Amino acid sequence: MEKIIYILILIILENNNFYENIKTIYEPTSYDFLVNKNIKLTSSYIPKDLELISSEFSCNNKYLRRDAKNAFENMAKDAKKNGYTIIAVSTYRSYEYQEKLYNNYVKEKGFYYADMASARAGHSEHQTGLAVDVSNSSLDYDNFENTKEFNWMKKNAYKYGFILRYPKAKFHITGFKYEPWHYRYVGINTAKYIYHNNITLEEYKKNT
Repeated sequence: MEKIIYILILIILENNNFYENIKTIYEPTSYDFLVNKNIKLTSSYIPKDLELISSEFSCNNKYLRRDAKNAFENMAKDAKKNGYTIIAVSTYRSYEYQEKLYNNYVKEKGFYYADMASARAGHSEHQTGLAVDVSNSSLDYDNFENTKEFNWMKKNAYKYGFILRYPKAKFHITGFKYEPWHYRYVGINTAKYIYHNNITLEEYKKNT
C-alpha cells in the first residue's frame, strides 16, 4: 500500500504545476496569506513582531509572531487545564535554515521525497512566523497523530485561530504530505470558516 501511495505522489508531483510560475510576497499584511510551492517569501524576509513562546509550552527558544504566539499560549494553557500537553517544537525558521533543511532531505532521501516532505527555501510557512509544529512532549512529533492531544487539537485549534495546514488526502492541493503536527495561524474567523467547510488554505484563498 505504501508503495502505491508513493507512486501516486510521484505522479502528482510530475503532473502538477508546483514550483512553476512562482509569485513573490515582499511584506505580508494579513494573517491568512499563502506561502506554498507557487508563492514564496524573499530571502531577506523576517517578521518584525516575533516573540518568544513561554518555555512552559515550547522547547529551545521558539518564536512566533505576536498574535500567533499569544493565541498559541492561550490554546496550550486551555489544553493543560483539560489534561493535555501541547508543546511547540518547531516555529519560525529563517530562509537559510530552511535551505539547509531541504538540502539535507535531498541528500539523504532524494529529490522527490524532499519535495513531498519539506519546502524549498522561501516557500516554507515556518518563515512566516505563523506556523508551529507541535508535540505532546512524550512522543516525537512524527507520532503526534497517535496522541490524545491530536484529537483535542483537531476539535479545538480553530477556536484559537489555527488550522491543520496539510490535511490527509489534500496533497494534490497543498503539495505536501499529511502532517498532523503542523498548524498555521490564520486568525479566528478564517480558521472557523476553513474548519467548518473542511477545506485547505489554498481553497479558501481561491474563493475569497
